Amino acid sequence: MKKQHIASTVFTIAALVLSSCGKKPPQDSTDAGASSAPTSGVPLSTELPPELIEGTPKPMDVPNLVQAPVKAPELLVPEGTTLISQGKPVTGSEESPLIGELSMVTDGDKQAGEGYYVELSSGTQWVQIDLGQSAEVAAVWVWHFHSQKRAYNDVVIQVSDDAEFKTGVSTIYNNDYDDSSKLGKGSDSPYVESRFGMLVDAKGAKGRYVRLHSQGNTSDEMNHYIEVEVYGKTL
Repeated sequence: MKKQHIASTVFTIAALVLSSCGKKPPQDSTDAGASSAPTSGVPLSTELPPELIEGTPKPMDVPNLVQAPVKAPELLVPEGTTLISQGKPVTGSEESPLIGELSMVTDGDKQAGEGYYVELSSGTQWVQIDLGQSAEVAAVWVWHFHSQKRAYNDVVIQVSDDAEFKTGVSTIYNNDYDDSSKLGKGSDSPYVESRFGMLVDAKGAKGRYVRLHSQGNTSDEMNHYIEVEVYGKTL
């Protein structure tokens, strides 16, 4: 009993010392990175498409792959943030996609399946949204293809006031870990596509144009887009 009492006393003293020093015991790893998320603002939400799963997915041998979420991603954005991309003109690395029209990228329809997506050729390809005027971009929400579990390679999202993306480029997302697309080596994790899309915190990057790159996926060599939503405030 004495040993137990002494041990309890020592533990209590140690806890008090840590508290007085402003230190906390190690937290669970699920809390990692939480401090980097915005701590003020209003929740961003959008209308999500219904789930439609077709075909058998191929193995995804991708390092640090983030599995598909079970709920919509969450992000706080500045008050007054609105959807500023819907219906805006879209150009691409290919003027004529193999399937669909580039205008489908901002038409507001996020459903999966035939007739709802744009397909570009293999290799590094991109689509670019012209917001019409410079904006402070709070977030970019992307749906590549979600009727089959797959991961897209070398996803790089950039914002700029230069339509050719030669100057003043802000990269807000980059999972090209080996720089195979020659846009710079990225440290963001690749992810499995789902109806919830991928929500990127743009942290107020300023620009008129938003360009999204990719280089095929784990199911085939093609590049696809269903919808891209850009949220922010025009300047």
